[in-house]
Amino acid sequence: METAESFRAAVEKRDLTALGGLFTEDVRLYSPVKFTPFEGKAMVMGLFGVLLRVFEDFRYVGRLEGTAETSTDGQESPSAVLLFRTTVSGKQIHGMDLLQCDEAGLIKEFTVMVRPQSAVHALGEAVLAGLVADGLVPPPAQG
Repeated sequence: METAESFRAAVEKRDLTALGGLFTEDVRLYSPVKFTPFEGKAMVMGLFGVLLRVFEDFRYVGRLEGTAETSTDGQESPSAVLLFRTTVSGKQIHGMDLLQCDEAGLIKEFTVMVRPQSAVHALGEAVLAGLVADGLVPPPAQG
């Protein structure tokens, strides 16, 4: 899938402009640290801005392709899984990005899976801090 290779290249170059051209306007990103998806291109791009800052030594280490049913409409769509390794706040992360495309080849659904649990926690804290710092979400309530 050409989109997966373009996505990989954009992430590896930390090229947000190229990355933005690969998403539908109504893209949904399913995160391992949030129950509801991040919705819409603006929010997903803001999230990627944070992720590209918090990931240390990010690299893709594998790729699988096929089709998979999407969450939004239940239709089979061209899909690719990109396997990655990175470090966040000193925690090594093993992860997968599942990219699902529309008929035009744009990413309409994006699902991230990471392990181990301690890395999920470190990632969640780093991403939340970045989203708050960038004004994309309000700070958590103190209490």
